[in-house]
Amino acid sequence: MRVNVLQQTPDEGPGAIQSWANANRHELYVYHPAEFGQLPTATQTDLLVVLGGPMSPNDDLPWIKAERQLIQQLLDAHKPIFGVCFGAQQIVKQLGGAVHAAPAKEVGWAPVTRQSTVIPGVPPTVTVLHWHEEMFDLPQGAQLLFSSAHLRNQGFLLGDNVLGLQFHLEPLANNVREMVVNDGEYAAGSVLNQTPQQILDHPESVETESLTFQLLNFITKRHATVGNGALS
Repeated sequence: MRVNVLQQTPDEGPGAIQSWANANRHELYVYHPAEFGQLPTATQTDLLVVLGGPMSPNDDLPWIKAERQLIQQLLDAHKPIFGVCFGAQQIVKQLGGAVHAAPAKEVGWAPVTRQSTVIPGVPPTVTVLHWHEEMFDLPQGAQLLFSSAHLRNQGFLLGDNVLGLQFHLEPLANNVREMVVNDGEYAAGSVLNQTPQQILDHPESVETESLTFQLLNFITKRHATVGNGALS
């Protein structure tokens, strides 16, 4: 399987998503559309991962619109898509939903609670990394997967192959350090009231990496034998 990752900003990389790809011997390609303007084609993609970033889907930038065109092509082909934070918002925006200011800025570690058992084995509560001040409205036809104390729409599943999370499951310890040392000041004004040092000091969670694997396995289960990674 060829996994194409759209990385929007240098300090928010694939983390546990790359670990999952490596464990399953999938080929992972990382694109930086904001910097280089390059995107894969839909035919080159078996799984599309759209990562987070400080921009908004409402920004009038050509590469943001180009990403959504690619998302639409994957939707039309019923291929798996995994969106994180900005990435989830991009999916919702392409589906005709709204992205707007959240009730409160969430930056730091806090639990989300499971709202559906459609994906077997997901724990009732898991502590995750939040890094956002915008939110998405739930897409039409999607199932709500996760909520937090400050935001209802924290995750959704559309069909059996499109999954969006407003929070971050994917950062490993080194990824968290990279986010904090480069963008730790973003924590100011968060309703979670955590300092950059407190975010750094939070123990690494094996649970979040395990859940990343579980969610990716679910949306790719019907597609796991598709593609050989060759460029088309």
